[in-house]
Amino acid sequence: MIPLVDLKAQYHSIKDEIDSAISETLSDAQFVAGKSVTEFEIEFAQYSAAKYGIGVASGTAALHLILRACDIGPGDEVITTPFTFIATVEAIAILGAKPILVDIDPSNFNIDPNQVSSAISDRTKAIIPVHLYGQPADMKPLIEMSQRHGLNIIEDAAQSHGAEYEGMKTGSMGIAGCFSFYPAKNLGAYGDGGMVITSDYETNKKVRLLRDHGRSDKYTHLQIGFGERLDTIQAAILRVKLRHLNKWTEKRRSIAKLYNQLLDDTAVKTPSENTYSKHVYHQYVVRVPKRDNVIDILTEQRIGSGIHYPIPLHLQPALSYLGYQVGDLPHAELAAKEVMSLPIYPEMTESQVTIVSNVLHQALIL
Repeated sequence: MIPLVDLKAQYHSIKDEIDSAISETLSDAQFVAGKSVTEFEIEFAQYSAAKYGIGVASGTAALHLILRACDIGPGDEVITTPFTFIATVEAIAILGAKPILVDIDPSNFNIDPNQVSSAISDRTKAIIPVHLYGQPADMKPLIEMSQRHGLNIIEDAAQSHGAEYEGMKTGSMGIAGCFSFYPAKNLGAYGDGGMVITSDYETNKKVRLLRDHGRSDKYTHLQIGFGERLDTIQAAILRVKLRHLNKWTEKRRSIAKLYNQLLDDTAVKTPSENTYSKHVYHQYVVRVPKRDNVIDILTEQRIGSGIHYPIPLHLQPALSYLGYQVGDLPHAELAAKEVMSLPIYPEMTESQVTIVSNVLHQALIL
């Protein structure tokens, strides 16, 4: 069996460090707002080249809270991509704002800046680029647009821990960056978790209030907020794993390079890394003909795979009220029919990569 991701292998590789961190947290019994939360916030913010880190309960919470901190609500519009997990759009919709979805650049699956430019209206308040699969969106034109029109850029960096755009870390280029620590992420907790990073003091202050019931001390509440704090145990685990992240990232990049070599001169369209990017390969995503048949053959050979994502957001039933139709965003729609994710994780061996590639070769000729 070669799974899509192997969390057991990762745990066993750092078991003693993880067990020690959990044991220390249990002994301290500070399960909410413990010292590991503060320490991890500082360490991850520094890692991501930001001044402040605010640990929250999930990546979805990070998006929700930063949008509220930016005073986005009914009547406002936020431009983002249809080719991402629904949390990106949920955070907009839950505030009563309108998601404006624009098509992707088919070469990298990220939001197309040219499409963003034509979607800006007098109601637009923010742009949310998603650094999909671990590759940064093209930020320079988006930043220029945001400055010209007075818009906030909120980076959805849930899949791009440590990725870089022209040497700048993802999450550090807009008003804030939102990260998920869902277990399967490149930096994953043992449950849910997330973080907002920012270098703006006022934004940091607003998100901190919002995540903890709007309070300045135990029983003084300055505004209505939420219970969206990062658990201390998860922060302790993430502190351990952060120390290994650069090493794991380089291993992912070497696996992707090997896949590219082994799948060269086939019908598989392998991912391209943009010249401005350091791709961290949260997913290794290819385009293949007859995808369902290929997945069936991989499954028969006990090889994991995935589809990220089979239904673009503009065609999701929950978002039908937005009024999009089939054909409106053709690049996203075509990608949804062709993409599939192959196994990739730092503990994966060259032998396993070769096996997956060989089976994929066979599947393409059947």
